[in-house]
Amino acid sequence: MEAEQQFEERIREHELLIHKVCNIYAFTRSDREDLFQEIVLQLWNAFPRYRGDCKLGTWIYRVAMNTAITGLRTKKDFIKSYEHYALPVEVADDNIYLQEEERINQMYKAIEQLNDIEKAIVMLYLEDKSYDEMEEILGINQGNLRTKMNRLKEKLRQLTKNY
Repeated sequence: MEAEQQFEERIREHELLIHKVCNIYAFTRSDREDLFQEIVLQLWNAFPRYRGDCKLGTWIYRVAMNTAITGLRTKKDFIKSYEHYALPVEVADDNIYLQEEERINQMYKAIEQLNDIEKAIVMLYLEDKSYDEMEEILGINQGNLRTKMNRLKEKLRQLTKNY
């Protein structure tokens, strides 16, 4: 199988992972699309150097988050704008559903206020990544990750109290 086909298959297999990174670091549809394209471009450029030392998904996470964190910071024309939860949501009369939706919205608002590394840690945590995987992806040792995670939990509790 040629390299291009192999690459396309791997991107399709891990497309949701890339979209999750885009949703955490970009807030408008066009910014998410731009970031997705930039991540795919960076993955394409780096793909020949992937040696299989780690899981492909871990490697893709690392490239995607590094692209999101460093790429968006250096873009002079990138303005951090936000489409108010452009996710498709059905309106329901069920009060419990509305309360749950509000709690989720509050959490997203709180996550928006985190710095880039904190967002990455939260995203990996929500993906049920182990501390071993987080260390491999982020390059932060497990002791520091555990400390940051405890501080992040408290920070998110405090931020969601404000809403």
